Amino acid sequence: MNRVEFHYNVADKLAYSCRLLRKIWAGQLRVVVVAERELLQALDTALWSVGPTEFLPHCQAGAPASTLAASPIWLAEAWPEGATHEVMLNLGAGVPAHFDQVERYLEVVSTEPEDVQAGRQRWRHYQERGIAIERFDRQGQR
Repeated sequence: MNRVEFHYNVADKLAYSCRLLRKIWAGQLRVVVVAERELLQALDTALWSVGPTEFLPHCQAGAPASTLAASPIWLAEAWPEGATHEVMLNLGAGVPAHFDQVERYLEVVSTEPEDVQAGRQRWRHYQERGIAIERFDRQGQR
């Protein structure tokens, strides 16, 4: 990993994340979504209602091995041991461990003041380490 994709000014973090995960899945990539438990629960619910004829195969990282094997999208509070996914999507407040060990690393930051502040701290963290940041200003998009 040599860059971070920062998607910021996101009006609806869950809806935007669902669309982003749909694109990642359509590209046949596996992704671990890292966030706090409450946000993961809300995302799990949102992923079940992406569209009337769509389903994004996902599970909690602690699911049985057979479920994990069939699910390209894992939801976890931290990078799961043994995960070999190509993409990490961070929706949480902090910088997750192992973010630099994936092919593609993404951040989603809403317009909520607390989320903006946490996003700025993560941005500085990456800048201080010389990691290139690709910016995606999503102001006005859902």
